[in-house]
Amino acid sequence: MSTVHAEPRVELVLLAQPRGFCAGVEMAIKALAWMVRSFPGPVYCYHEIVHNKLVVDRFRSQGVVFVDDIADVPIGSPIMLSAHGSAPEVVEAARSRGSYVVDSVCPLVTKVHHEVKVRAGKGFRIVYVGHQGHEEAIGTMAVAPDAIDRVESVAEVDRLEPSDRPVALLAQTTRSHRDWEGVAVRVKERFPDVWTPGRSDLCFATTNRQAALMELAHRCDVVVVIGSANSSNTRALEQLAREEGCERVYRINDVAELPDDLSGIVGVTAGASAPEELVDAVVKHLAPLTGVELVDVTEEDEYFPPPRNIRELQNAIEHAATILLGGSMLDRPVMDDRSLGASDVLAGLGGV
Repeated sequence: MSTVHAEPRVELVLLAQPRGFCAGVEMAIKALAWMVRSFPGPVYCYHEIVHNKLVVDRFRSQGVVFVDDIADVPIGSPIMLSAHGSAPEVVEAARSRGSYVVDSVCPLVTKVHHEVKVRAGKGFRIVYVGHQGHEEAIGTMAVAPDAIDRVESVAEVDRLEPSDRPVALLAQTTRSHRDWEGVAVRVKERFPDVWTPGRSDLCFATTNRQAALMELAHRCDVVVVIGSANSSNTRALEQLAREEGCERVYRINDVAELPDDLSGIVGVTAGASAPEELVDAVVKHLAPLTGVELVDVTEEDEYFPPPRNIRELQNAIEHAATILLGGSMLDRPVMDDRSLGASDVLAGLGGV
């Protein structure tokens, strides 16, 4: 008599909360969607709007052209600058070349750019903790290239030359809190009088997603992190899951990359650039026998309004539409951008 072996089944999914889109990504995606709907194509975007394959492919299907050099944009075209922040010379070049330019930089990145500019102007030497080659780090360092040293590790801090100038410590917003902490401690040991901002440069959304993952990782047989390989905060989640002791950790772009032998308790989270439709597809595929448990560590209600010129564009379109339809400016409905989710906007653009 032959023995029948049951296929592995997932017993329970622990779903991290918060997960997925942060306020900055929400703002950038909605802004680019507005440009797609408001201008004849193509709309050009400097760098990927956010680091997620599905998001970028979805906008490509709508005619958005992503470029790594503003010189590749035909003169007179509408241009969006990505959420990661751009070098000052890139912003200037875009404004001189584009017919309509929207800078969708995350306000938290803008804060770091401002800190770099102010500290450099006061004669500080800036130690910046950031990933080599990451768009955010490149844009930030370009604000004051002669005043800034980029480091990623304690070893790199140890190789810094002594300084007779005051030193400031700043960071890429999407750094892992653990990675940042170790490097920051060493910088403060080497430069005891180092200046640091009153409020951490680390993104609250990155920190919250890491906290939620830490809450569930020790209970899991497997952890699935949804997000693209070029997403810094997604890679930080993957690394953190391993550091928390989970032996099987998978970073995936979409459900097609899930291994087919998952079983037991599976933790699921998503990087700050990953849309909720990817999470829904993964949970549906896992089909846990006993359901889904939400592991909720905090409530996020942060909201970043659209860039100012997008708000002006929205108001102009609403104004024109009201007049053309014979309506009253006093009675016209006002669009509530805050209640409009970027995942819904993205889904409304259609699949690829």
